[in-house]
Amino acid sequence: MPAARPASIPVFPDERALAAIFASLHDRRRVLLAVSGGPDSTALMLLARKWCAARPDGPALAVATVDHGLRPEAREEAEAVGRLARQLGLSHAVLDLPTRLTSSGLQEAARNGRYEALLAHARAIDADGIVTAHTRDDQAETVLFRLMRGSGLSGLAGIPATRELGGVALLRPLLGWAKDDLLAICATAGVDFVVDPSNADPRFARARLRALMPTLAREGLDANRLSRLASRLARADAALESAVDAAAADLWSVDGEGIALGRGALLALPPEIGLRLMGRVVQEVGDGPVELAKLEAVHDWLVALPATGTGARTLAGALIRARRAHIVVRRAPPRRMVKS
Repeated sequence: MPAARPASIPVFPDERALAAIFASLHDRRRVLLAVSGGPDSTALMLLARKWCAARPDGPALAVATVDHGLRPEAREEAEAVGRLARQLGLSHAVLDLPTRLTSSGLQEAARNGRYEALLAHARAIDADGIVTAHTRDDQAETVLFRLMRGSGLSGLAGIPATRELGGVALLRPLLGWAKDDLLAICATAGVDFVVDPSNADPRFARARLRALMPTLAREGLDANRLSRLASRLARADAALESAVDAAAADLWSVDGEGIALGRGALLALPPEIGLRLMGRVVQEVGDGPVELAKLEAVHDWLVALPATGTGARTLAGALIRARRAHIVVRRAPPRRMVKS
């Protein structure tokens, strides 16, 4: 059912404002707009089309809606997006998830499947960018969600405005916008939208956090402040990563066994830099992202070893061996199957 329209209706951004909003799209050849039919992504489509209409040298726009197969009305909603897209002169595709969802870890699996479907379609149409309508409110919820899950500084930096996804740029030009602004954009255009009931379903942690936001805002911890915190942490994270780059250039070497780091030099680094450098090495030879708490435990083990102590630990598919002069990290051997 279409949502109620807000009472306050601002004008659309002017051409200069639109150019600033979509600065990350300026040099793209073709971009894929991910439009669910909700107010945020519907406003994204309206704004992007208005920006492109005033910019004949801008990227080609295409639209896709992912049907997660969770609600019978989702297909009809996706087709409604297609009708609006065609009215705006844009191509549209309805995408199915590559694998059927189960009840276990539903929202995370849906998110992963959604990006997988969008990436496959972007490649099929030769798009070099995928654009989503994440807002300042989404940023605030993400910071709270990751804080609740025990994320480190990198996680609390929140949703990046731009990141790489399988060789395609993932772009979020509306991170500075409040959801209410986008509701008003839809109202200004006289365009209806849908509301996904899962957004308010208390079975999901994000929905419960969303329900807490008004209370937190009354105490001063509103979406604007949480978003500003994410920006500051992202700035600090970038500085730390630069320091890790320098440490890697000095300490990282490859020998016949794997990647070697000078033990004394590694442990002399500030703990956060040493921890991140270890994480990079483990991710390079192991099975991908490393759980922070487990990485911290291995780093603590290395720090606690006597100066001449040796030993080994495994982490995320990597074998970390402490020798007298070096820490050597290589691919962990496969586990032996125990016969019954």
